[in-house]
Amino acid sequence: AREFIDCHCHMSANEFAQDLDDVILRAKKAGLKALVAVTEGGREFEKVINLSKVYPGFIFPCFGIHPLQGSAQDGIHPLQGSAQDLHSVKIQDLEPFLPLFQKYKDDIVAVGEIGLDFTPWYAQTTQERDEQIDVFKKQLEISKELHLPVNVHSRSAAKVTIATMKEQGIRQALLHNFAGKPSVAMEGVQAGFCFSFPPAVIRNEQRAKLIKKIPLEHLCLETDSPALGFDKHSHGGHTTLNAFRLFSKLKV
Repeated sequence: AREFIDCHCHMSANEFAQDLDDVILRAKKAGLKALVAVTEGGREFEKVINLSKVYPGFIFPCFGIHPLQGSAQDGIHPLQGSAQDLHSVKIQDLEPFLPLFQKYKDDIVAVGEIGLDFTPWYAQTTQERDEQIDVFKKQLEISKELHLPVNVHSRSAAKVTIATMKEQGIRQALLHNFAGKPSVAMEGVQAGFCFSFPPAVIRNEQRAKLIKKIPLEHLCLETDSPALGFDKHSHGGHTTLNAFRLFSKLKV
């Protein structure tokens, strides 16, 4: 039987509140061995820790402040929020939650979902983009202090995201649902980073071409649930090994 690791999903999202037991059961039946559960805002941190205690050895928690904040942090996935609901992240979205990284450093398996989102209607000004970079760098520092990989979002900001990680000396990174140019992806590959893609991208010809260019040793699988669902996928075994290599604290 094939075994998969979902390297990027949102198990603390409100969409799962009613039927999580059922979701977990279906995930296991579909061949999932572990879920790497990211957060988008600090109010999710302890929620995802609790989920990891309820489903030990299956849900593995990450802490991270997403580059877009707002009602998304009440459990609404950013892709489902309207532009008015969200704002570009500010340092004060991160600061109150910094002690939790230390408090739960033994529990979390990565720092994420962090990164940059320069979508024009979210980050209209240079100041907003610079502040996103500051928040990103701060969380990259935390990942280095805690010897953890990073689980990274990069929308309309692929080149800056990869350049920032390289400047900061990041070695272990997963770029989730990457949509940058192949040449930029290759810079990430050369830096040793991994890339994960959800099943939905196989319907996107441009993304399918990108995936073919990335060496298999640098590919992982994700669902980005609840935004995008799980599906059968070839190369499951290889991507599972990549996930274990990247998230060294996965013990399943």
